Amino acid sequence: MTATTEHNAPEHSATDLHAPVIDWFDAHARDLPWRRPEAGAWGVMVSEFMLQQTPVNRVLPVYEQWLARWPRPADLAAEPPGEAVRAWGRLGYPRRALRLHGAAAAIAERHGGEVPKEHAQLLALPGVGEYTAAAVASFAYGQRHPVLDTNVRRVFARALGGQQYPPNATTAAERKLARSALPEAEAQAARWAAATMELGALVCTARTPGCARCPIADRCAWRLAGSPPHEGPPRRGQTYAGTDRQVRGKLLAVLREAVSPVPQEVLDQVWDEPTQRARALDGLVADGLVEPLAGGVYRLPLS
Repeated sequence: MTATTEHNAPEHSATDLHAPVIDWFDAHARDLPWRRPEAGAWGVMVSEFMLQQTPVNRVLPVYEQWLARWPRPADLAAEPPGEAVRAWGRLGYPRRALRLHGAAAAIAERHGGEVPKEHAQLLALPGVGEYTAAAVASFAYGQRHPVLDTNVRRVFARALGGQQYPPNATTAAERKLARSALPEAEAQAARWAAATMELGALVCTARTPGCARCPIADRCAWRLAGSPPHEGPPRRGQTYAGTDRQVRGKLLAVLREAVSPVPQEVLDQVWDEPTQRARALDGLVADGLVEPLAGGVYRLPLS
């Protein structure tokens, strides 16, 4: 955005956006199982782990199966971590399953099986970063925390920053803006966090934003500036076909379906290129997702 555009664009504060965004959310929010009261803090935590880099439609069936099998953190903690990897299915980025298992074990050991309420205690759980701690504290316990996922960052970049896209990595300036944009009241702040996330997911999308349906289009800095194109580094989509990620996924698929340890020669059949296949398998072992045993056989981890 040019300096002239910045000077001419009408200024709106985040306070001007609170009521229309929250009202829109009250009318248009999707009925998702982790938003229902019966989900509890554990249901919220499970959803946050699963939704990282994974769309809702892929998460829903796995989430339902997961909560039916492990309705409490202690239920998951009592099982081997390999069972978490198995139940993760094809959600991708399966290290998240191990991290969620580790968090469940810590919750069972340190917090009597209840997901802690305090942000600092959440942040101290293994596998829980700043985003997840803030999301659980906000969505499960109604606390006042900035929750910055990709969708929220895009809404703020456009509505408040006048830019089409946020930076590739979250910046200190974005965190400061998110904190300053929070409503003062805890309940309203928690609602705002969920509402801005939903607005980014359903309306203020990356490629084709639905400005005609947006409740704050008349005060969006990017739109009022003429929707200037992105001027930063090119935004590259993630590739999958032919990558180590694909090979890792194929190897894990075999191990998830197996009821006993799998011989090396069976794993060798999933990918023709031996160097890449060996690298992918070594990576799975290094990440703790696969356990090698004597005799050249492999299984999902038991500890």
